[in-house]
Amino acid sequence: MNKVLLMGRLTRDAEIRYSQGDNSMAIARFSLAVDRRGRRDSNSSEEQTADFINCVAFGKTADFLERFGRKGTKFVVEGRIQTGSYTNKDGQRVYTTDVVVENLEFAESKNAAGGNDGGFTPAERPAPSGAAGDGFMNIPDGIDEELPFN
Repeated sequence: MNKVLLMGRLTRDAEIRYSQGDNSMAIARFSLAVDRRGRRDSNSSEEQTADFINCVAFGKTADFLERFGRKGTKFVVEGRIQTGSYTNKDGQRVYTTDVVVENLEFAESKNAAGGNDGGFTPAERPAPSGAAGDGFMNIPDGIDEELPFN
């Protein structure tokens, strides 16, 4: 079985091209920075703590990346590993390894991605109006009949 599951951030905007012919199809190439699991030693800051995985997506998935595939966006990618080779202009054989994307999803909300939480740090965030000291709103007596649940 050839199955890959990755979560990481785009290292640059997705590169989109279109195939030739009558039925032109979008092809997206991108690279994901995927954190390595394990301890991070503060003394060895020179060691790489992420792997940079080359990925390729086709069709609707590539169209999606054209719209939303911006540098730093965190995605979950499901796919398969595909290897290949070609001869470069110097006549040397070059071997490639790519993840062919079968499914792609956002891994965080837009607010989390941009660090946009309304401009407040959690300590500064205002309490909801009418909130008691425990953070819950006080419900006036006698309103139980109007609530859709008990």
